Amino acid sequence: MKKDLSLLPATFVKRYKRFFTDIRTECGELLTVHCPNTGSMKNCQVENSPCWYSLSDNPKRKLPGTLEIVTTSFGNLAGVNTARPNHMVRQAIVDQLIPELRGYQSIRSEVRYGAEKSRIDLLLEGGMGEQCYIEVKNVTLDCGDGHAQFPDAVTSRGTKHLRELMAMVAEGHRAVLFFCVQLTGVETVSIAGHIDPLYAQTLSAAVEAGVEVLAWQADLSATAIALQRSLHLEL
Repeated sequence: MKKDLSLLPATFVKRYKRFFTDIRTECGELLTVHCPNTGSMKNCQVENSPCWYSLSDNPKRKLPGTLEIVTTSFGNLAGVNTARPNHMVRQAIVDQLIPELRGYQSIRSEVRYGAEKSRIDLLLEGGMGEQCYIEVKNVTLDCGDGHAQFPDAVTSRGTKHLRELMAMVAEGHRAVLFFCVQLTGVETVSIAGHIDPLYAQTLSAAVEAGVEVLAWQADLSATAIALQRSLHLEL
């Protein structure tokens, strides 16, 4: 969880070259900030809508600002910084917020594993007699009517991660796909099979093989970004 933020308000202008976003600050300055999101950001690029950004004091950064929160085409807020979900989920586990992930003695991040040379986002060990491999995905695709979907673009990397999780289950470990929904106004989450049919098919096979799927919504504000509550999954 992150409860000591101090995000600055601005107006979203445009995103371009994938990692650049122009915003207009409160004082009217046109500012280019880093966009830490490799996805399509579908429904998350609304011109002249409210957004929020953070500033870094690292003098080596070319762009000191980072785009953090945007307004979707349905008027909800979406957290587009994909560096945050892993930290949020890790802290929530440490704080024992997530019932399904309690009881482990240690937690490690970015651990190499699998035949396809992946890195697992979080690895829980000890206390339960088994390892628990957790892959975290950031969800920002607002579909309106309280519904969110993943992915927002074709994700061969995400499909690979599902294969790796299935392999861990086959070896006798727990494997969890964790949807971190950085999106307000949402009640349910489902898979965007119309965007990536292969991902949807692979996830169905993963669930049948024993991979667990969890979805939690994050609270988003200028002063706090933290996991808040579980959401209903439609798989």
